[in-house]
Amino acid sequence: MSCPHCRSESITKRRRRTSLGYRIYFCNSCRRQFNERTGTPFNDLQFPTDIVLMAVLWRLRYKLGFRDVAELLLQRGFEVSYETIRTWEFRFAPHVAENLRKKRHGRSGRSWYLDETYVKVSGRWCYLYRAIDRDGNLLDSMLSEKRDKHAARRYLRRLLAISDHRPFRLTTDKHPAYTKAIRWICRA
Repeated sequence: MSCPHCRSESITKRRRRTSLGYRIYFCNSCRRQFNERTGTPFNDLQFPTDIVLMAVLWRLRYKLGFRDVAELLLQRGFEVSYETIRTWEFRFAPHVAENLRKKRHGRSGRSWYLDETYVKVSGRWCYLYRAIDRDGNLLDSMLSEKRDKHAARRYLRRLLAISDHRPFRLTTDKHPAYTKAIRWICRA
């Protein structure tokens, strides 16, 4: 571990902990004290990191309402308002999504199903591209303003970068943009 302030490796561990139970460290170079969460997005939270991430995962995975998640946390002894959960989701959902994307990297099946749908995001209509493997795992998704060969090619390029291999079978909805993009993949 290094100091988040000066990046020095010369640190010592203190005996006491924070009120949430995190270890406290002291940097011998810059003479500052810090804990395990200093320098992370979770630094200023009044709740443990695992509780915050659990609330965000419940909200995203099970499509629960903000008040439902607040009630579940209350049953576990944490009194949190639904507005706090909304703030947590806004702050930490991108981090959770990025970590899940990293874990999925290279773990895709050999048979993919690609489709797109027209959705409204923040008041604007756009295309949501999705790829699912044979086991039903979501490989990746992408929003695009257009449904053309350039968007399909960009999406397939992203999929190949995530999966590290080409699919054995690729099922689409026969849109001409996919045909051109798939030909481009076969040639590359």
